Amino acid sequence: PQCGFSALAVQALNACGVQQFFSVNVLENPDIRQGIKEFANWPTIPQLYVNGEFVGGSDIMKEMYQSGELQKLLEGLKQ
Repeated sequence: PQCGFSALAVQALNACGVQQFFSVNVLENPDIRQGIKEFANWPTIPQLYVNGEFVGGSDIMKEMYQSGELQKLLEGLKQ
């Protein structure tokens, strides 16, 4: 990813053993970039969704990873 925060999010997912996930390059489309912020009522990107539920941005992912919560949340998703 071009964005450092997005790169951090990908690293966290990889560190949790998640090897397949869906990503969208929001830099390519300003409408998607704005729409996802409004959809989640969250001002920043990246945004993590697990089973359709919004989890948070890279800062939340980092905190969850450090506490072990992210690993538990993603445990069943490993392929």
